[in-house]
Amino acid sequence: MPQNATPLFRQATSQDIPAMSRIRMAVTENILRDPSRVTPQMYEDFLEKSGRGWVAEIAGDIAAFCYADKHDASIWALFVHPGHEGQGLAKTLLGLAVGWLFELGHERVHLTTTAGTRADRFYAAQGWEGKPVNDLEIAYSLTKSRT
Repeated sequence: MPQNATPLFRQATSQDIPAMSRIRMAVTENILRDPSRVTPQMYEDFLEKSGRGWVAEIAGDIAAFCYADKHDASIWALFVHPGHEGQGLAKTLLGLAVGWLFELGHERVHLTTTAGTRADRFYAAQGWEGKPVNDLEIAYSLTKSRT
């Protein structure tokens, strides 16, 4: 996948699920200890039933994805293929997901991530408020701006 191609950001579809699953399995941090816990049906449910997903597509290939849970106003997943990190894909996808949740009427969005990872630093750099859950996890939240 060319890294310098302009990304296309769009709503995820069922056809994107295999690529999203491959990205999820390719990450080097926040690795799933039990990959069977995230099923293709979960990806499908978060397309509209439980939430919404977005992808960043570069030169016809999915490079990153994000899912938002509309019921509990959380970010269920945000992952970038290791070959596409540092290009701003996560920031744009997160903005789409958070904006959608706020449009639905949620006042606060939340997520958890592994402490001490790039994801941990990423959410802090985006202005999210973090609080340790335990030695391994950080809970982040972002409140809708009143401006």
